[in-house]
Amino acid sequence: MSSPWHSVVLTALRYSARSLTEAASEGRRPRPQRVRRRVDVYCFPRHNRDRGVSRDSALAERRARQRLRARAGTIRRLVNTPTGELAREAADMVDVPPANHRHSSIWLA
Repeated sequence: MSSPWHSVVLTALRYSARSLTEAASEGRRPRPQRVRRRVDVYCFPRHNRDRGVSRDSALAERRARQRLRARAGTIRRLVNTPTGELAREAADMVDVPPANHRHSSIWLA
């Protein structure tokens, strides 16, 4: 494997299972522990902070929102009948998957 383009050290606060159980038994709030992680960047666009990644992610999010709006419109048309009655059974026929946020595209790039 080749060498990384860029390396970053990230610091985060995490709760261990032990600190959570101890805090629960003692009746206090748990104390987080500092965790340091090193991240190596092997993809050149991510190293170079290329805007192509964010553009592609924004486009994917826009398309996901359009699909969500189209499916919600289909449900509205099925449920709101011209007679004014609500056809609740018709709404179960349309499957609406949850919308994906663009962060998943950015992190997976």
